[in-house]
Amino acid sequence: MPMPKLTPSEGETYDASQKPPPFGHAMKQYFALDEDYVNLNNGSYGTPPLPVLSAAMRLGYEIERIPDKFHRLTYRPILVKSRESVAKLIGADPDEVVLVPNATHALNTVLRNFEWREGDLLIGASTTYGAVANTIRYLADRSEQPRPDALFIEFNFPLTHAEILDRFRTRLREIKQERANTPFSDVPPLSPGHRTGDKGNKIVAIIDSIVSNPGALFPWQEMVCVCREEGVWSVIDAAHSIGQEVDINLSESKPDFWLSNCHKWLYAKRGCAVLYVPKRNQYIIKSSIPTSHEYVSPGSEEAKVKGTNFVMQHEWTGTADMAPYLSVLDALSFRNWLGGEKAINDYCHKLALDGGKRLAEVMKTRVMDETGELTVNMSDVLLPLPVEKTPGEVYSREQLVKINLFLREKLLNEWNAYAAHYFHAGAWWCRCSAQVFNEVSDFEYLGKAFNAICQEIRDTIL
Repeated sequence: MPMPKLTPSEGETYDASQKPPPFGHAMKQYFALDEDYVNLNNGSYGTPPLPVLSAAMRLGYEIERIPDKFHRLTYRPILVKSRESVAKLIGADPDEVVLVPNATHALNTVLRNFEWREGDLLIGASTTYGAVANTIRYLADRSEQPRPDALFIEFNFPLTHAEILDRFRTRLREIKQERANTPFSDVPPLSPGHRTGDKGNKIVAIIDSIVSNPGALFPWQEMVCVCREEGVWSVIDAAHSIGQEVDINLSESKPDFWLSNCHKWLYAKRGCAVLYVPKRNQYIIKSSIPTSHEYVSPGSEEAKVKGTNFVMQHEWTGTADMAPYLSVLDALSFRNWLGGEKAINDYCHKLALDGGKRLAEVMKTRVMDETGELTVNMSDVLLPLPVEKTPGEVYSREQLVKINLFLREKLLNEWNAYAAHYFHAGAWWCRCSAQVFNEVSDFEYLGKAFNAICQEIRDTIL
């Protein structure tokens, strides 16, 4: 069967020799968004450009022409190029980088490969992403022993980077002092006192690079240094980082593990994430999830040559749509046409700051991050609803659930707009993602929507 004639429509292709349109609403022609939809929630699911989607569709037809040829011969060289491109962007060796479906999958790959012992500690934060926090709880709750103890460090915003770092370091030291009789000798290879094959207890900390809610930048590189000094394994949940946080250099910051979604801010097709495991730590990742044909038993002769076969295990974990992984190349080409990482993020960062301030003016509230230290391309703004000083003073648990559903349904069904909304430290906030197709007027429209919806909430729920 001949390949269908897929003639790109307007916006599905671009002339790389021509200058792109200016950032703002003029860029919407390159995205599949409804014309009237105000999307200030790129951070949740990403917004792949039309040229990326079009290339993925053409690839889909190409795959189906001779499926065996693609799966057995064609896709792996392209996948290698995708990995190499991502590795270059984050300052890593290509053989330390693999692609997986999403950040939660990557996080589970790391945590479920640790060999846990009774007395081990797995540390998250009050702001840890829900599925990640539940992974921590599951590993501590499961009936199979041994299992780690789960702990969470409290972070209530607004906070400065200095306060976050101080609280993190102080709490880690307190936790170790509270367990002074436990020998936490299983420390990362770069930590003082590391001994190969040590079977003592360990501490593993999950650290956000950019928190999901609030959309706040953590001083994660400094937190990695604290972990190294304290003999704590660092797992960086950087779900929002690649494509939003510029100048990432993992060879310099040296986290023990790092992972990020390529489909959120980097423009890849859903779902695609990168998992970085430096060679010094690949002995820990004994199996991909699910276990691959390329699994190598640790005690085998093959393991003496291949180690855990980290990269090859993740090249093929079963039949799946490979287009999202391969779309990374088209995504990066499109970003380069737009001007590259700095140009994109300079615009989005300024818009997040300016748009957040304008939204606060429209709602007569305030931004969470008044200094800009915590803001990358997402701004957090207080909603015009009551703020409680003590838990339960204003909102019951039932009311919190009702308000969240009410906001979601009204924004989408009546206002044709969306930004993430959440309850934190006694108040309702929204998290607005600034993208190249947004302008300040989008924040103004969102403010009008929130004003009307919050008035309804005060009249009918509170």
